[in-house]
Amino acid sequence: MPLVPDLDDAARSGVGRAIDALAGRRVAVLTGAGVSTDSGIPDYRGKGAPRRTPMTAQTFLSDEAARRRYWVGSHLGWRAFSAAEPNAGHEALAALERDGIVTGVVTQNVDGLHLRAGSHRVVELHGTMRRVFCTHCGQVFDRRDIAERLERDNPWITVPDSVPLGPDGDVLPESAEGFAIPACSVCDGVLKPDVVFFGEFIPAGKFREAEQLLLASEALLIAGSSLVVNSGIRLVERARRRRLPVVIVNRGETRADNRATVKIDAGTSAVLSELARALPAAR
Repeated sequence: MPLVPDLDDAARSGVGRAIDALAGRRVAVLTGAGVSTDSGIPDYRGKGAPRRTPMTAQTFLSDEAARRRYWVGSHLGWRAFSAAEPNAGHEALAALERDGIVTGVVTQNVDGLHLRAGSHRVVELHGTMRRVFCTHCGQVFDRRDIAERLERDNPWITVPDSVPLGPDGDVLPESAEGFAIPACSVCDGVLKPDVVFFGEFIPAGKFREAEQLLLASEALLIAGSSLVVNSGIRLVERARRRRLPVVIVNRGETRADNRATVKIDAGTSAVLSELARALPAAR
């Protein structure tokens, strides 16, 4: 069982108010990168997060050199990223779903840790690193198979020491020279991870799934997201219009702090574990 850090007095007070707000309600959950930091995957914007220049979809598709740099970094980080284990926060949300309290999880993360922790209804807004697809013919590949191809075609590549892992499982490579990038084995087209790149829109059908989950719920719990991405704010606004309780758990400010019924400035693993312990008894 993952270790859960202690909460300070202010956070414990916030947990008590959150329990009061959520007790007896069916709860939709929105998670961001902060939920996975205790699994060793860094946040995008939190304290200590590495400085990053996001790869845009347009650059990835139009610039072979940029595409090569992306695949080098993505491959170097893949092993560490894929080896990450669900933490106490992921497990707490899975337990709340089993208890019939959480209706499902809408996540901005691409790490798949909610599913591995046992959550069943998971809407992956930004896609998943588990799959790669061809932008020409649409063929879908398992990321593990692509990783094997990359290692076979680039046997000289090694993971450098002390290079920070990015939130999407990549690192910033020193050089991409000579790296053989993968192509579609069906049509030789350009392969792309099944994730939403910077500048891309979330598929409309995927956001509708998130809206339907919220419609089936009576409260919204946000964990580990600063809500900089507009999809999160849109869900908060839909909850606000229905006058649903909104509980936010995040280290630091978010864009919706002034709309929250309860805001808890603390780590997600500890708070979610407390909620998983208390909410079943509060029904």
